[in-house]
Amino acid sequence: MLALGKLLELTLAGHEPAVKIQLTTEGTRLRWLAEGALEVTPPAARDNGQDLLLSAGIHGNETAPIELLDDLLQAIARSQLQPCARLLFLFGNPAAMRSGARYIEQDINRLFNGQHDQHTGAEALRACDLEHLAANFFSKPERARLHYDLHTAIRASKIEQFALYPFQPDRPRSQRELARLSAAGIEAVLLHNKSSVTFSAYTYTQLGAEAFTLELGKARPFGQNELVNLDLLELHLQALIEGREPEGVTDDLSKLKLFAVAQEVIKHSDAFQLHLPADIENFSELPVGYLLAEDLSDTRWVISEPGTCIIFPNPKVKNGLRAGILIVPAEDVPLS
Repeated sequence: MLALGKLLELTLAGHEPAVKIQLTTEGTRLRWLAEGALEVTPPAARDNGQDLLLSAGIHGNETAPIELLDDLLQAIARSQLQPCARLLFLFGNPAAMRSGARYIEQDINRLFNGQHDQHTGAEALRACDLEHLAANFFSKPERARLHYDLHTAIRASKIEQFALYPFQPDRPRSQRELARLSAAGIEAVLLHNKSSVTFSAYTYTQLGAEAFTLELGKARPFGQNELVNLDLLELHLQALIEGREPEGVTDDLSKLKLFAVAQEVIKHSDAFQLHLPADIENFSELPVGYLLAEDLSDTRWVISEPGTCIIFPNPKVKNGLRAGILIVPAEDVPLS
């Protein structure tokens, strides 16, 4: 196997490879760009015009998707997968990956779309570097652009695998991409209704890619992901890499649950209180009239709409950040 196929091993060891470019026997080029960043280019005769960015490890303790990308890259380096798409593999936060931590000082996935300019530290610099790597990768004109940012969640979820679809005014969501997600085992999609500061929001709004944050189960340490079943997603990604339409893709979206954001719960101060059990699962439904949270100046969040569910509740975030999202079933979604 080509040495550059061991990107995860290099990243966890903090090593820079001596050889930056290698070719497989079939002519696929692997090029090391920076720590945790590897570009894969198929021979021109096989190139199908697809640019596919696959990122994981934006949170360093979310290891199942990191291991999935490692498997795919090693298969390419062994010539078991022969790409027809251009690929960029990114491990987002190498320092946090090495520490087994979500982040070291700051959550990188809150530092995109201009936010890193307002902060200092290694993770702000890394967010800037990731934007540049993505922008350079997606700079070629007249090519299809797709980005999957792979995550696992802090807590358990009633819907195990779901996606978050960024928002851009007057841009309809792609029915084809939603159908692909459904075939890949994604059970639900949260449709954002305002701009965001995540990595997928950056590539979607600034670089014109179809982009999704994929939540794929509960975060566990390396080597302990037996309960995270990514078989369907792996087959899906193998097909995209090899230029095949993934199996099971149809126009029928009836199995895919679509949700819209009803409200974001923002923690304003240290007085913030979230009135939820510590072990509550994502997509838990809350009754109308339920007092969800309180903060200074008599700020209160009370459930007002039937069918409201909570995702990503986290009272330990820093002041000014999101401590949870309230979602409701989406209706009349414009699709292209």
